Amino acid sequence: MKKEDREFLYELLATPSPTGFEMPGQRVWANWIGKHAAETACDAYGSTWAVLHGKSERVVMLESHADEIGYMVKHIDDKGFLRLDRIGGSDAATARGRRLTIAGDKGPVPGIIGNTAIHLRRDEHGHEKAPQVHDLWVDVGASNPKEVAALGIRVGHPAVYQDGPIELAHQRIAGRALDNRIGGYIIAQVMKRLAAAKKKPAFTVVCLNAVQEEIGGNGAIMATHRLQPELCVCLDVTHATDTPGIDHAKFGKVTLGGGPSLTHGTCNHPLVVRRLIDVAKKREIPVQHESSSRFSGTDTDKIFHSRDGIPSALVSLPLRCMHSVVETVDLGDIAKTIDLLAGFIESLTENDTFHQAL
Repeated sequence: MKKEDREFLYELLATPSPTGFEMPGQRVWANWIGKHAAETACDAYGSTWAVLHGKSERVVMLESHADEIGYMVKHIDDKGFLRLDRIGGSDAATARGRRLTIAGDKGPVPGIIGNTAIHLRRDEHGHEKAPQVHDLWVDVGASNPKEVAALGIRVGHPAVYQDGPIELAHQRIAGRALDNRIGGYIIAQVMKRLAAAKKKPAFTVVCLNAVQEEIGGNGAIMATHRLQPELCVCLDVTHATDTPGIDHAKFGKVTLGGGPSLTHGTCNHPLVVRRLIDVAKKREIPVQHESSSRFSGTDTDKIFHSRDGIPSALVSLPLRCMHSVVETVDLGDIAKTIDLLAGFIESLTENDTFHQAL
């Protein structure tokens, strides 16, 4: 990974962008990808896209989501402690003792989610339960609601963990918001590679970084309706199930470092998936496989049935410890995923259709 690419990734990961409040991260993304695109734009709710013109006006869309999980101020008590609600799938069981950044009206405010000492919270049998989100309390250094207000904090302000990315051994990165800020990074790198190529792609390429995936794919629905692609590949993360205690019979087997994963079934169009497999084989890119019996749990579910149907497929990056501050990815998997998506775009011809035949 080149220095400029690493700096872009780290800035993207460090910028708080919880669901419903994604614009700080979207500006970082648009500023970088705009150097390699013909144009960038966003819609009313903040879904942001970049366009690279091809030989034809037919549009293939690469999609990721921009939002991360977090918390929101739910209540401020008479002692100045904040109570929280979840934004997306935040795990209250891992929250105690963590540092937060709250996006207040006067700028970011640091706080901590309190952790009552273990000596004081056990029952008479020495047992305890994981906290519920309403059990969590945040200390910003205030002693009453007036002091909280003086910091520019009110009910409804969002917060994210402060934990930034760290590098582990053997080309691995851990931190918060890799789901799915890493997807925005990857599709931006694909556009950079396509823009630098001597040959124009057959299709016009639109890279979409959609908002509000963590609460139902709302951004993808709005932006797809507007952009009207005729072909789409979505990029998200998937559970790497190679850590202790995960039953492969229940959750399948996906290995960190094993390459991108392709999903089969439901929203995934068989012919698009077949093309991805063919590209991977031709370019000697290792891929893994997952099943989807009812839904994928990603923006692909919201995109494929737009208008008359958009042939779509989901490509997933293996990720350990999802929805935590130690989400972990492999740089080799990132590089292979960029190769696969760029190869897919380059494989398209102006006569390609992905319609099933009787």
